[in-house]
Amino acid sequence: MQMTITSNKRASSWRALASGVLLCISVNAVAQSNYKESSNSFAFFTQTGDLKNLESAKKFIDAAYLTRRDSTSVRVNVLRAMIYSSMAYADSSRTIKNPKDPIDITYDALAKLKPRDLQNYASEAKYVKQNLAAAHIFQANKALGKQDYTAAYNSYMRVKQLNIANYDVTYNLALLAVQNKQYEAAVGYYDQILKTGDPSAERYLELVNIYKALGNKQAVLNTLQTARTKFPENKAVLMNLIQEFAQNTEYKAIVPIIDEAIRYEPQNIELNYLAGYSNETVGNLDVAKKYYQQVLQLNENNYESNLALGLIYLNDFLQNEDNGEAQYNAQNLLLKANEIRPYDVNALKSLSLYYEKSGDLAQLDRVKLLLNQLSNN
Repeated sequence: MQMTITSNKRASSWRALASGVLLCISVNAVAQSNYKESSNSFAFFTQTGDLKNLESAKKFIDAAYLTRRDSTSVRVNVLRAMIYSSMAYADSSRTIKNPKDPIDITYDALAKLKPRDLQNYASEAKYVKQNLAAAHIFQANKALGKQDYTAAYNSYMRVKQLNIANYDVTYNLALLAVQNKQYEAAVGYYDQILKTGDPSAERYLELVNIYKALGNKQAVLNTLQTARTKFPENKAVLMNLIQEFAQNTEYKAIVPIIDEAIRYEPQNIELNYLAGYSNETVGNLDVAKKYYQQVLQLNENNYESNLALGLIYLNDFLQNEDNGEAQYNAQNLLLKANEIRPYDVNALKSLSLYYEKSGDLAQLDRVKLLLNQLSNN
């Protein structure tokens, strides 16, 4: 009796084991079938671009993903990543319903793959990354349309993290970093841009503006000088360099290059005046006179050039009272400056020196009285 019970139990155990094995075989067969159907549907999608085929591939790969064993399968996760990355880009309006965004589901699938797996499926991994990059760029452009620069920047950062940091991606990151006032990050991106390919002069000038925002004057100057070496005939680079020299009062550096700038814009009053002032500062008085006179030919009522040229002639007259030409020019130019700005102290003080030297005491008293009145106000 005991043996019969034992035998019955053993038979029952074998039947249960056999049933379990058959169940596993059945589940595995279903999973295999779902994987195959998904793969076939995905192949049709790649050929036709029809989202119905992509949705079918999604349905079957989801069904093949239900068990723990299949959800950790390398080939299942590779196919799942390919399907959902395609969905992330091709179905930009999200007509295919999912519990999470296809981008996130793709990353979930990738997270279950080891680096060795990605190496074994190199072409598939490249396909997935390209789709993800395209999806992130689409999101970035959508954010830009809403002027959401932070969201756009974050989307491009995800592209970069996929190791698809080509020129366009890096440049867009640079521009968006500037928009978000992340100037140090922008400098890093521009450094990458300037070291690769054949960057234009405009990229150097954009970097200059970033350094200006950071208040780094030396970096501004270094970048402009580098650009000047690379693009010696670029007008914008030259003009920016001259402007920077002027702001830093480096007039000696302006003198050798100001003529070239004026050839671009011969009627530019500010450039001609700067040429005169720079040459005057370094002692080239005859050259300075020429430029100041050029300004007055362009605009006879230019106060700065009337005063500057008048002071040069006044100094000549003060050093040699017999210099009739200097006396005549000093008087006319300083009076013209005073006429343009009757209450400007600089012109009045210069006239005071002139009248004192020329001995015109009546005019000297008039000018001194006006200066006293201005100082008391």
